[in-house]
Amino acid sequence: MGRRVVTIAGAGKVGRSIAAELLENGREVLLIERDQQKIRPEAVPGARWLRADACELSSLETAGLAECAVMVAATGDDKVNLVVSLLAKTEFGVPRVVARVNHPKNEWLFTEAWGVDVAVSAPRMLTALVEEAVSVGDLVRLMKFRQSDASLVELTLTEDSPVAGQPIGELSLPTDAALVVILRDGQAVVPSPDSTLETGDEVLAVAVTPEAEEALGRLLGASPASA
Repeated sequence: MGRRVVTIAGAGKVGRSIAAELLENGREVLLIERDQQKIRPEAVPGARWLRADACELSSLETAGLAECAVMVAATGDDKVNLVVSLLAKTEFGVPRVVARVNHPKNEWLFTEAWGVDVAVSAPRMLTALVEEAVSVGDLVRLMKFRQSDASLVELTLTEDSPVAGQPIGELSLPTDAALVVILRDGQAVVPSPDSTLETGDEVLAVAVTPEAEEALGRLLGASPASA
């Protein structure tokens, strides 16, 4: 049987919110929490619960982490999240480990060396979203994937963008870059060769290397300071 369970360490507001969203998407979810007061099965109907310390190897064995597809370290303690991530990756070979970064000063620790594939820092994401909101025409990096140099970037096309009015199939996209989605008038448009880019489009793309990110910015007409 393949791995299919998403295990979440930490059942505070963040952990429960993630669990609820995943359950709505049809995922099987296990919440691990050591604080009895935070164990609230009625708050997340459908999730399985385990009262245990996720930093202990025996607890993760009891949780059946060997069958886990994704481990989410979502506690409010960065030290705990790092230990959980390392154990999940090195002891159980969990394919995907996502870790919450509570304090930006600790973000540099959340790397492959600690078993982290994706680090999520709320302050950094909020900063990126603010930049995205005020930086029309600039290429904004929304997040960086820890497992590689790949980045998720965003750019809102201006009237003088060289690609406005062009079909995507005619663009010379960098080899290591791909358009993910186009947000237009509140709707998500899946890019296809026949899709035409328009002024005001919010283009989200993945660039695998810093060079591809720069080339993508130049192609889309990003201002020199951001490309």
